[in-house]
Amino acid sequence: KSPDGISIDLLQEGEALSVQEPWASMDNSGSW
Repeated sequence: KSPDGISIDLLQEGEALSVQEPWASMDNSGSW
């Protein structure tokens, strides 16, 4: 992965955790 890709992943993961806390783990394993 490129540094930009990692930065975007961190931002998207942060948004997912704040918006979808109950199923953040499932979302992460299915998306990345």
